[in-house]
Amino acid sequence: MNDKQLSNLSRRRFLKGAGLAATGFMIVPRHVLGGVGYVAPSDKLQVAGIGVGGKGSSDINSFYESGKADIAYLCDVDDRRAAGSVAKFPKAKYYKDYREMLDKEHKHIDAVSVSGPDHNHALHALAAMQLGKHVYVQKPLTHDIWEARVLTDAAKKYQVVTQMGNQGASNDGPRLAREWFDAGVIGDVHTVYCWTDRPVWPQGIPWPSQKADIPKELDWDLWLGTAPYKDYIDKLVPFNWRGWWDYGTGALGDMGCHLLEVPFSVLGLNYVQDVQASVGSVYVDEFKRGYFPESCPPSSHATMTFPKTPKTEGPVTLHWMDGGIQPERPEELGANEVFGDGGNGTLLVGTKGKIMLGTYGENARLLPTSLTEQTKVPQKFERVPGQAGGHYAQWVEACLAGYGKKDVSSPFEIAGPLTEALLMANLAIRGADMNVNDEYPGRNIKLLWDNKNMKVTNFDLVNQFVKRQYRNGWEINNAL
Repeated sequence: MNDKQLSNLSRRRFLKGAGLAATGFMIVPRHVLGGVGYVAPSDKLQVAGIGVGGKGSSDINSFYESGKADIAYLCDVDDRRAAGSVAKFPKAKYYKDYREMLDKEHKHIDAVSVSGPDHNHALHALAAMQLGKHVYVQKPLTHDIWEARVLTDAAKKYQVVTQMGNQGASNDGPRLAREWFDAGVIGDVHTVYCWTDRPVWPQGIPWPSQKADIPKELDWDLWLGTAPYKDYIDKLVPFNWRGWWDYGTGALGDMGCHLLEVPFSVLGLNYVQDVQASVGSVYVDEFKRGYFPESCPPSSHATMTFPKTPKTEGPVTLHWMDGGIQPERPEELGANEVFGDGGNGTLLVGTKGKIMLGTYGENARLLPTSLTEQTKVPQKFERVPGQAGGHYAQWVEACLAGYGKKDVSSPFEIAGPLTEALLMANLAIRGADMNVNDEYPGRNIKLLWDNKNMKVTNFDLVNQFVKRQYRNGWEINNAL
């Protein structure tokens, strides 16, 4: 079956699924069909994985370890990366092309786990959602702001259970921080700092001029998916793609969903109002600063402003720092105490105190840290059994229960705006990186955001990245 046949068949499948949704029918997993007393062929969720190497491998393993999911189908464009999962789940049918898998097996799939590179997240997730499949999508939810909005709306339209893979959202730390905040322990929060030691992959470099041989196990065209066609280069796969704008979203995409989740859940943040950024420089010689538009910069500092929420007294300013940049140590933190968890952290600054957390919202502490054990507040929020590991089981159980029956920690209604905020910061980072010529002098830029129309109102040059141009034949169609 060639690409054109697959595309046409996929479209017919999607149109059929969308038509059912439009007429009021809800597509539900097989195990809930048949009414009271019906015994399903399997009481386990039938999961298909798209991208089953690396993080995708640990994702499907976690679903399996919940005891309530079967890993029924595997899909990966790289046989090398998929080998471990294929060996562990020998009964799962293996595909290289996600379109072929969904076309042939959609009747037998309940839910889909998406864990490929950022630039194909929306492509894979929307295809599954349009077939009525529940989806678990690795962070960041999408590569572009427009895609995040599309997936957020699609979750409601197709009435499927969704979860983003920022597993720290299921940790105890964010819930404890929220209980402290709601009890008034630190007063009103007006400023937040999030920082990371990423990138730990190359950034701020030119695209290599030397192409490499495509490994025989890798389908390069399928890997590229929505991205512009380029010759294969060495070491791009499986990890270094994160530093290239065509495929990745830099340090913000890698760690932002983990670190910004805390202020979003604690303060009720939603869509960003404006953002400004400055970026680190790379010099090609001692006199000339380099500009490499295909690559994310080596470091950045973005400052986001969020409007007042029902939980805050005014706007909230959130600082994001990466590439080793960190905020000033709080004066309440002891000289020998670790700031955050060393490389990463989140700090909420309130009018009466401060809360500090590590990666994934772990190890929530009041400052000074001696207050942590001394301060007792009632537990308001139910904890997720297994915490971060329970993030997977929580989604599996919600899928088995059906749409709207059980809560999850990071549904797209929360994950979508969170992802949009960090992608909006990336717009400012890209804009600041552009400011290296006579037309756009300087290295700092502030963007004003029209949230309703998804448009920057004062710097049109970056609007091209709100919804990028897709490669012919790989467009994301949200109108089906």
